[in-house]
Amino acid sequence: MKKTIMHTLTLCVQPDNIPVGDAVYITGNHRVLGNWQPNGLPLERRNDGAWHANIIVPKNTRLEYKVTRGSWDSEASNEQGHALDNFHVTVKKDVMRKLVIPHWKDSATKAQEEKIASSKPEERITGNVKFHHAPEMMGLKERDIIVWLPPGYETDTDKHYPVLYMHDGQNIFDPYTAYGGVDWQADDTATELIEEKRMREIIIVGINNTHDRLDEYSYSPKGRSYRNFIIRELKPFIDSHYRTLPEREHTATAGASMGGLVSFLLLWYHSDVFGLAGCFSPSFIYGKNAAIKHIRNSKRPRQPIKFMMDCGGIGGERLLHKGCKRVKRILRNKGIKRDVDFEFHFYPDGNHTETAWGDRLWRHFEYLFPPE
Repeated sequence: MKKTIMHTLTLCVQPDNIPVGDAVYITGNHRVLGNWQPNGLPLERRNDGAWHANIIVPKNTRLEYKVTRGSWDSEASNEQGHALDNFHVTVKKDVMRKLVIPHWKDSATKAQEEKIASSKPEERITGNVKFHHAPEMMGLKERDIIVWLPPGYETDTDKHYPVLYMHDGQNIFDPYTAYGGVDWQADDTATELIEEKRMREIIIVGINNTHDRLDEYSYSPKGRSYRNFIIRELKPFIDSHYRTLPEREHTATAGASMGGLVSFLLLWYHSDVFGLAGCFSPSFIYGKNAAIKHIRNSKRPRQPIKFMMDCGGIGGERLLHKGCKRVKRILRNKGIKRDVDFEFHFYPDGNHTETAWGDRLWRHFEYLFPPE
């Protein structure tokens, strides 16, 4: 029997500003690293003040890992509070890696929140934005609506634009209102892609959520009311107040998690209004797979549809990925073809965060709104 050659990876982390009583952990893609549990492998603090760990694995093992203080809220980050890219190494011999941790997500986010709290929305958002308020209607709570206009909107007054309706509107443009202080940066991404002629100019409508988010975004009576609110109230308002291309082939919706689910439901059941969708980590499994059961028992849309669906592979994303695979089988049985009617992308290192979805936004923009 061939003998397995083992090697030792020594990790040395010397971070600053460790709160008293906290510890440092490594987590990654191997069982010795905790299989992406945020407190997977505790490090030992030495007399020199650094934190160390010795990891013994077979030769040529490829490791990807992150540094945390025990939770994803306290993982290593940059100054803006955005998670650092995965560290990685292929262990071909005994080797040491010294890791530099500039900031922690929780402390960086707090500092960032204090900085932006004193600014105005127009100063925090790239481009021209308009704000509207939707009162209580159809049994739904009141909410704010934010409209982002493309760079050429004010100068090219004869031009009309496709519209993307995005759920969880608090999270897409403004770090001050975003969950955890980290927004998707949809304004920056769209501006960059438009300037580089990698996507069409579009109008983005952010629909803020409410405390009824789960019901509104699911296959439920309140979910039906939310979809009807968008179709019967919000879209007519946007089409009458802005220079839109109102046809279905120019009307899209997008969101993540439960927002990814409601985006799919709008496309699937209302293809006469929505022809495009971006479904980030859609929660098809919510409510004991209620949406999956209804999609299986429904007829395919009468109109052509085009959508992108994606999912990550860390933590709860693994369960959502299982739901995505079930839906893909249903779609195949109904004649909805991958790489023809839709694209699916799996991100093994993707987790369930605003940062992860913001990082993937460019791909949806380019797919749904290719340059003319």
